[in-house]
Amino acid sequence: MTSIGLYTPEQRARRDATRWTLVQGILAPLQFLVCIASAGLVLRYLASGEGLAIANLSVLIKTGVLLVIMVTGSIWEKVVFDEWLFAKPFFWEDVVSMGVIALHLAYVAALFTDALTVRGRMLLALVAYGAYVLNAVQFVLKLRAARLQEATQRSPRSPSASSSIVGAAV
Repeated sequence: MTSIGLYTPEQRARRDATRWTLVQGILAPLQFLVCIASAGLVLRYLASGEGLAIANLSVLIKTGVLLVIMVTGSIWEKVVFDEWLFAKPFFWEDVVSMGVIALHLAYVAALFTDALTVRGRMLLALVAYGAYVLNAVQFVLKLRAARLQEATQRSPRSPSASSSIVGAAV
């Protein structure tokens, strides 16, 4: 009995045919860039006390991009796996994503209710970003494993092809 891996052949075909794969491919690096820029602004504020408004705005933008990628990601999951979220191959990534969303929304709630000090909010934003980076690593590792599996399935009898793919991916 062999493992089918991350995608069945039908799921792989749906993944490759849907425009939502391209949308995710664009939004994922965009969100990473927004996170880096916002983290820089948050750290600048924490270090100097300057730039609070732009730091707050950057966290709101990061939260907006996160919510857009989650909505479009759930549409992608529905198309590929016929489940809106928590499809078996991405279950733990989706679980962590929910925690990331909760942290970002806690920041937004704190911003609009003054539930935390400014410093507390900024630290919460950094915690949210740390959780986001962990989640991004989960997805990157999962997608890397899928690519390696697909390459191995294309040439299952070629050990040198498998080893060169592993070497190139590292």
